[in-house]
Amino acid sequence: MNDPYKVLGIERGATEEEIKKAYRSLSRRYHPDANINNPNKAQAEEKFKENFSVAVPIMEDDSVNIIKSKYYGIIRGVTVGIAFLLQIITMVLLAVYLFRGFFIIYLLMELLSVLTVFALVNNAESYKMSWIIIILVLPVAGLFLYFMWGRKRRNSKENKRIYEIESEIFDHMVQNTEVAEDIQKQHPNKVQISRYLRKKGFPIYNNTQVTYYEIGEDIIQAMIEDLKKAQKFIFLEYFIVSDGRVWKEILEILTQKVQEGVEVKLLFDDFGTLIINNHAFRKDLESRGIELRIFNPIHKNVARLSFNYRNHQKITVIDGNIGYTGGINLADEYANYIVRFGHWKDTGLRLYGEGVWSFTCIFMAMWKATDSESVFEYDKYRPNVKVKEDGYVQPFAGGPHRNPSNPTEGAYTRMINKARDYIYITTPYLVLDQSMRDDLISAAQSGVDVRIIVPGIPDKWYVYMVNVSNYGKLIESGVRIFEYKPGFIHAKNVVSDDECAICGTINTDYRSFYLHYECGVFLSEMGAVYDMKNDFLSTMEKCEEIQLDKWNKRPWYQRLIQFVLKIISPML
Repeated sequence: MNDPYKVLGIERGATEEEIKKAYRSLSRRYHPDANINNPNKAQAEEKFKENFSVAVPIMEDDSVNIIKSKYYGIIRGVTVGIAFLLQIITMVLLAVYLFRGFFIIYLLMELLSVLTVFALVNNAESYKMSWIIIILVLPVAGLFLYFMWGRKRRNSKENKRIYEIESEIFDHMVQNTEVAEDIQKQHPNKVQISRYLRKKGFPIYNNTQVTYYEIGEDIIQAMIEDLKKAQKFIFLEYFIVSDGRVWKEILEILTQKVQEGVEVKLLFDDFGTLIINNHAFRKDLESRGIELRIFNPIHKNVARLSFNYRNHQKITVIDGNIGYTGGINLADEYANYIVRFGHWKDTGLRLYGEGVWSFTCIFMAMWKATDSESVFEYDKYRPNVKVKEDGYVQPFAGGPHRNPSNPTEGAYTRMINKARDYIYITTPYLVLDQSMRDDLISAAQSGVDVRIIVPGIPDKWYVYMVNVSNYGKLIESGVRIFEYKPGFIHAKNVVSDDECAICGTINTDYRSFYLHYECGVFLSEMGAVYDMKNDFLSTMEKCEEIQLDKWNKRPWYQRLIQFVLKIISPML
């Protein structure tokens, strides 16, 4: 048999793209009707295979097509990690080289490092304090690292692009002035929170039913039942998708819906889907007629660390009338089908009515940020149901393109500062910057009942260490902290004064407030607020309250580890 590589005119070890190019070239040469743009491509290629079967094994050989490998995601992740470490090593070696060979330049760089530290101290939030320490410990190498990765790049080209896309689409979200005036009259104590979000471009709605789910499996089952009833379109946007019972069941429903003529769009984050996101996965979705976009591939812009900007939003929109958000991803642990860190407690919301429109627009903005050529017929996706319901809902979103005034942090800060009687917070990560820590302390010292529930069994030991390191000053000031003993709390809730609440994807950490794209819903004057409060109180019964004297008796080595991790906590 002839050598298939010679038939294709390529060298052994050729890349997948080179093989495909040679294959298409040979097809066109002998069978013009097999052009890749021909609608009869499949038949033409079959004819080509019959006449040139000697070349076909290369195209079907997994050994030369690594992208089909189940290890592709791991390989990409390891490659990016190695590139990341090499850059750090390069910066350190460059500093050593300057010190040994160009001492004058090294001294000038040290002087610039000192000046940079002084500039950072003038606005010494926790994130900047961490960089100050790095620059002081590694004066020149730390300076290089800071200019590569530490700056927030508020006016970067990518941030401007996403902000412009968002502004274009959000222009279709128009505030009903009567609703804004009504909440001003009915809810004067918390109207500043809503007003702040409106100024950020997020309208407040009435006539929206809200169902609160206090456990992940209930959210997923409710969502599955709604997906089965979809008639026009389905939008799914998630951070993590893992192969398992949850994803398989949803995938079969989506496949059936496409066959029924329903438009299905999936938007997944690359980092969160690293294992499942390979060539076979994408081709399978394509063959089913499902549109897929992957947000911010991790191998792009490694040098600028923009792969650190992840899409952490979780949104489901069905026919424009139903919307879901909360802490769940499309993986089995969120429904407790598998056990990873004890019992997994998550929460979420189902919206039905006018308020879903904001989630539809948030999804469209992120989709267009990933696929700039996409065009939406906005009226096609608007809600078309009439609901009479008390209360108000205000979906919102944030991301690094919004810095330094990110709505996610701004909404949380205002919830804390406007609390009069109580504020209850549920979060997996209590990685607080100085400003939010001060807000919580100030609220507690003003007589507000401040309570926080965190995991008893963490998913990341180093983040748990930072959680614990923050307990002391908070407890001393009157904040009550509880650890969920059955397992891992992944819920992201804030509820205050029986008046308002926030539920969504937002953690109380630097990543959620500055690096990730997040979303949530501000709720006011409705039953779901009381449901969230009651869920918090019942969850407290399964928790252990942390006592200050016990915290003070931590072993010295734990204190040391926590001290070091707390310094770099904004980067975790």
